Amino acid sequence: MGLIIQILTFVLIISILVILHEFGHYLPAKWFKTRVEKFYLFFDWKYSLFKKKIGETEWGIGWLPLGGYVKISGMIDESMDTEQMKKDPEPWEFRSKPAWQRLIIMLGGVTVNFLLAWIIYSGLLFTKGDTYIPADNIKYGILVDSVGQKIGLKTGDKILSIDGKKTKKFDDAMLDIILGDEVTVDRDGEKVTFQIPEEAIADVLGLKGKRFLGYRVLPIIDSIIPNLPASKIDIKKGDKIVQLDNQKIDYWNEFLGAMSENVKDSIVLTIDRQGIHKVIPIKLSDDLKLGVGVYQEDITVTDTYSGLSAVPAGFNETINVLTKQIKQFKIIAKPKTKAYKSVKGPIGIVEVMPKVWDWGFFWSFLAMFSVWLAFVNLLPIPALDGGHVMFLLYEIVSGRPPSEKVLERGQIVGFVIVMGLMAVVFGNDIWNIIKRFL
Repeated sequence: MGLIIQILTFVLIISILVILHEFGHYLPAKWFKTRVEKFYLFFDWKYSLFKKKIGETEWGIGWLPLGGYVKISGMIDESMDTEQMKKDPEPWEFRSKPAWQRLIIMLGGVTVNFLLAWIIYSGLLFTKGDTYIPADNIKYGILVDSVGQKIGLKTGDKILSIDGKKTKKFDDAMLDIILGDEVTVDRDGEKVTFQIPEEAIADVLGLKGKRFLGYRVLPIIDSIIPNLPASKIDIKKGDKIVQLDNQKIDYWNEFLGAMSENVKDSIVLTIDRQGIHKVIPIKLSDDLKLGVGVYQEDITVTDTYSGLSAVPAGFNETINVLTKQIKQFKIIAKPKTKAYKSVKGPIGIVEVMPKVWDWGFFWSFLAMFSVWLAFVNLLPIPALDGGHVMFLLYEIVSGRPPSEKVLERGQIVGFVIVMGLMAVVFGNDIWNIIKRFL
């Protein structure tokens, strides 16, 4: 059942995005009285699952769920219908329209994707607000593992800025570090700036979503697990651990480290209870466990937004997501990061979908993926919207359009590039599945 929900979530998200993206092309085309011959969800190579002609447009659903398309008359696109282009232009054809109208038609899809993300983010901020941990609330510094140390961070550091920009949300710090070039921290009262090694990014991406960055908390006991040694001795909620055997304890991670290194079946714990120190000998369980949990102070805040304030905040969030996606391409282009190995195709994306229906995830992912679709489609690659925009801008600037031969060859080259990239992405997904069984 979990896999079915994952697949349904992904298919529904893709379907919404494709339909709205293609409507972004369809509506201005109709507005400028340009004929749209086909409007398809998914690709109908060889055959379609459903089709119905309404007016001059054939509406259908293809069998290959890798996107969708609108076929506009008089336009060199992925269908490579060159026979139509050999005839004299008709007034209702794409090629007969002024360059500015054709540019609007081609930018319609990415515009709709951007507006969709903006609307969703504004709605989420209005209804749920923005809950996060402010970087300034990390009183006792960060907590890093060996991967974080390779980046250059040290436990106890306080992150001040990434790439010169002040860190507002601690929640975003991990992704910002992965996408950044340098970090500035407060280390024992001294400001330290260092470059992020590309090799360390490869280690971070190898964690596959696991956190390399946390924050330190005081060693204050919040819970005592029944039937373990702590429940049988004089330890209470609110006690603060100050020493384990002869080792001074200032933070909870130091206590966990000392316990993990302990090889004896008994320890001596010193606690602070309302300013009074108590020394408690403890006989541990067979697996050398004590059985206590730490007190976690709630340091989150929630920014709330009215209907009016949510609109600009939603726009800023859309731009923020777009900026991060552009930065992802930067690290993918750096071989030392090995980021190309982490690129996910449809199979990999399905795996990150929740196994139970989650509306919060659905809307957030839909908005993020809508921005991603807009960005990818604007890349200046023939066969994508950005390729058509590139040729149209050339026409507007130079005053003359590229020849049909150039457009046809560009479309072929672009198609080969896109198919090659898709093959790499699918291959990466399949290889990641195979590795689990090796």
